Amino acid sequence: MPIRTLPALIIGLSLCTTAQAEQPGTITRLASSEAWLTLGHYHPDTLGSGYTSQADDDDFFLSPNGKANPEAELRATIEAITRPASGNDNDHARCEFPARDAWIRSRLSLREPEVTCSDYNDWKAELNTEAVTLVFAASYLNSPSSMFGHTFLRLDPPREDGETNLLLANTISYAADAAEHDSEILFAYRGIFGGYPGITAVQPYYEMIKVYSDIENRDLWEYRLNLTAAEVDQMLAHTWEIQDRNFDYYFFDENCAYRLLALIDVARPGTQLLDEVSTHAIPSDTIRWVVDRGLVEEIHYRPSAATRVSHSLGELSPDERRLAAAIANGYVAVDDDEVQSLAPPAQARVLDATYDYVRHQTQAEEWPRDFSAPLSHDLLVARSRLQNQPSLGSPARPEVRDDQGHDTMRLGINTGSTGERRYSELSLRAAYHDLLDPPAGYRPGAQLQFLRLDARLYHDKQELQLENLVGVEIRSLTPRDGFFKPLSWQVGFGGRRAELENGDRAFTPYVDGGAGGSWRITNRIQALALLTGDLEISKHLSRGYDIAPGADLALLRQDHRLSVMTGLRSKSWVVGEHHREDELYMQGAWHIARDYSVRAQLSRTHHYDRYETSWKLGFHAFF
Repeated sequence: MPIRTLPALIIGLSLCTTAQAEQPGTITRLASSEAWLTLGHYHPDTLGSGYTSQADDDDFFLSPNGKANPEAELRATIEAITRPASGNDNDHARCEFPARDAWIRSRLSLREPEVTCSDYNDWKAELNTEAVTLVFAASYLNSPSSMFGHTFLRLDPPREDGETNLLLANTISYAADAAEHDSEILFAYRGIFGGYPGITAVQPYYEMIKVYSDIENRDLWEYRLNLTAAEVDQMLAHTWEIQDRNFDYYFFDENCAYRLLALIDVARPGTQLLDEVSTHAIPSDTIRWVVDRGLVEEIHYRPSAATRVSHSLGELSPDERRLAAAIANGYVAVDDDEVQSLAPPAQARVLDATYDYVRHQTQAEEWPRDFSAPLSHDLLVARSRLQNQPSLGSPARPEVRDDQGHDTMRLGINTGSTGERRYSELSLRAAYHDLLDPPAGYRPGAQLQFLRLDARLYHDKQELQLENLVGVEIRSLTPRDGFFKPLSWQVGFGGRRAELENGDRAFTPYVDGGAGGSWRITNRIQALALLTGDLEISKHLSRGYDIAPGADLALLRQDHRLSVMTGLRSKSWVVGEHHREDELYMQGAWHIARDYSVRAQLSRTHHYDRYETSWKLGFHAFF
């Protein structure tokens, strides 16, 4: 055989091998399989029959047409992973896309070029992962970027003698790559409309605990997944493929929770978690889907620093709480007779609770160390003299987890009247929770509504009207006490029906807000007092807009069976006709079950020297 024909023979044999592996239609069939579409983050086009990948980084694709052509990307990947190695092995496609490589080779017989993926192997060895835990950080209303909660994955190392230091484990998280100087409002705006790239990052678990539990005071729920060793390896391999590659971040759907669902779908094809996502992916909902799919084998609760402190203080009697507050604020010394005269068990409780509080305030509120350090030392010394007294226990695990609360979409069917006009009303809310919804699994005193639409059919004239369109509405009503003095606040925007001087009701865009305080009266009842401000903009107003400072005084009761809110709102419009609007109201909800409530409300308003009584009764279902 002439020597010059040897290369041609080798190439011919290679082509024959590939052709043999690629039976007619095999590649086309594999390119349309769920597993390949998941690996490429392909989703059906809204219009047409094609697919488009959600990856927004050119380096993620090996085909020039890969973003919109799964088959072209599969063929390009096969060609790349069978290409002989040249140069740095770590730059070979087998090393850059180990998850694709493993999946394709499990279905096709292909050449395996000799490559040593040292970067990937070292990274995987450093992670030392035996199991994966899905972690949910509870909602944090003081930050718009975290109002729905947050999820990330913890990579658990092998358990030695049944125990391991999970604080040293690594985590996988997906978040917006935002500029540090961006304000929370700018972050929320750009997050909603896709103004940030999203980056998958790996970082230690103790850093996540420091941010979420110790600084932002968010409880953590840990859901250990029942993935096999092979499934864990596939998840890590795909994490390697997507880390540091851009997927545009969207606050309501393609967010932290969404990307983690994609990783679980890659690890265990067929789970179809992403199929659950419609208009939004709320982290607590995604946890619910994972649990419902039977992917969880163990659940652990990790209370935040604030929860632990609140529990410690809650173990004290009212007199002991007052004494602990006096010690913490420097009014009473640790060795004063008032402290030393306590019975040893009571003295131990006061010292423990005060120390927990001072340590928390030093870390979370940055109390001066020249004050907190000596006080902490004195508390520890005094406590050491009470060696036979037990320490305060840890907070009990909540009876209802966040993922066990009501579903976040809500449909309401109501009937009622405004003055003499009777109506039927249909209400639809995309997310998430308000103060009168079933409270189990949600933060007490917290409200977040997104995209709520109320449409009414008035019976007298068979007139259909849009009554309310809520864009976003947030309320944070955390009670104040001798230890914590949070600001209660609210903000919202949208459109609503506003009464005009001639009696007409015009649809008016608005922005409103308020701030003040709330105080706990009993375990379930709190009082609130807020100073408010409203801005309405409409051509129906005499100057095109109007502003109203005001106040809101109310009592709120939240309970697993009956929630009630009653109060008085008053505001004075100061730009146009200079009129005052007062409303005395009561509204309540009887919670039949987790996802069903009956609601009623009654109000008496005084506006433009007219009095009007309104009522509404309806049924709400969550789904």
